[in-house]
Amino acid sequence: MKEGVKRIGEFEWEVPVGYTAGMRVPGRFFLSEALAAELEEGAIDQLANVATMPGIVKYSLAMPDIHWGYGFPIGGVAAFGMENGVISPGGVGFDINCGVRLLTTPLSQRDLKKKGELIERLYEAVPTGVGAKGGIKLSNRDLDEIMLEGAAWAVNHGYGLPEDLVHCEENGHMKEASAKDVSQKARQRGVPQGGTLGSGNHFLEIQEVREIYDEVAAKVFGIARGQICVMIHCGSRGLGHQVCTDHLKVLEGATKKYGISLPDRQLACAPINSPEGRAYFSAMAASANYAWANRQLIADMTRKVFQEFFGLKYEDLRLMYDVAHNVAKIEEHSVNGKRMKLCVHRKGATRAFGPESPDVPSDYARVGQPVIIPGSMGAPSFVLHGTEKAMEATFGSTCHGAGRLTSRTQAKKHIHGREIRDDLLKRGVYVRAPSWGSIAEEAPEVYKPSEEVVRVVHEVGISRLVARLEPLGVIKG
Repeated sequence: MKEGVKRIGEFEWEVPVGYTAGMRVPGRFFLSEALAAELEEGAIDQLANVATMPGIVKYSLAMPDIHWGYGFPIGGVAAFGMENGVISPGGVGFDINCGVRLLTTPLSQRDLKKKGELIERLYEAVPTGVGAKGGIKLSNRDLDEIMLEGAAWAVNHGYGLPEDLVHCEENGHMKEASAKDVSQKARQRGVPQGGTLGSGNHFLEIQEVREIYDEVAAKVFGIARGQICVMIHCGSRGLGHQVCTDHLKVLEGATKKYGISLPDRQLACAPINSPEGRAYFSAMAASANYAWANRQLIADMTRKVFQEFFGLKYEDLRLMYDVAHNVAKIEEHSVNGKRMKLCVHRKGATRAFGPESPDVPSDYARVGQPVIIPGSMGAPSFVLHGTEKAMEATFGSTCHGAGRLTSRTQAKKHIHGREIRDDLLKRGVYVRAPSWGSIAEEAPEVYKPSEEVVRVVHEVGISRLVARLEPLGVIKG
């Protein structure tokens, strides 16, 4: 561990004020000994840099899947006061509202006698890969409505069920969205990509629930041992990436305009209530809504394949929950015993609101918000639930995944996708992807162990384990 970082608990570490000049609050992060051995020094420096930003409250935080990112570390969480705080694209990321949804089914593994054929049918149905274009033709008017309505647009146009919206974070849309702050270039990238999986770490995965850790919570969430589920992981595609790119340029100028001094230009920001801050926030919210609609459209495609393949009813694939990873939202939290309205940035972090939170669906309220943590290809994924401890310690936040150890470029240099595919097939996992490179760059060994990441957040108490899901078939972006 870097000099100056203090260990303050079995899984908790502090970066004290003074570690980097200008820090306004300490940094806090959560790691086990095993994960600490893999921690990049640059990620700690980024965590300390975030602590220098105007209006930050309590701590600059990072989850156990922390790794180096753009400006903020991935796994970073930071909250800023509405009156004197800032908003930063670096605290959200380029893939705005990259997120995960989990569909449950009435099937078990004995029903998957033609697993390879099922994966091929899904691969044909869901457009996948770099620059993939959707089978759903969107007009410019459709795009405007999607950016304002989110998942509700898809449901209202026949691509889902009304109850799906209840089980989406924010009910599948942010009301602060405005299409006017989304550039023409971003719109051009968004129109053809609705209902597409994309590339990188995005996936659609057939999974089996192998272990239940919390019987009460699992029953509330509708999850049972041996059950087949479908996990969908994707975001706002080219539209969100372009929105981030566009507004970073604007906010780099705003940083100078408002006299904000930062140790890293990648932290470019503006006061939340400035014209530049409001414009980024509304465009980011529009991108988040696009992502919720995108996942809703992919879920519709998935349901229709299962309907035809297994003779199921459309509603037999139930949306357990949909969570966002890369987003900034206005929320109320307690800071030093006082309720405050804050702009909470979660970059590679998941909301984990506790029991009886008004933002948790009423049927889940007694156990807290579902938290979905995807594993890397071939590694387990997990369902957890939010806690009161998270509300107190991390602004209701927890980890978002396994966290990378190796860049995609390095992975493709040293790992062969065909060998990974063959190895996974021997383990009973059928993989389909646009190229061997797509498989190589997402190989299990380029990620931290998901089991260790979720063990840390469980032991710390900022989310608690409910179930473990193992992959049976994977479509990679």
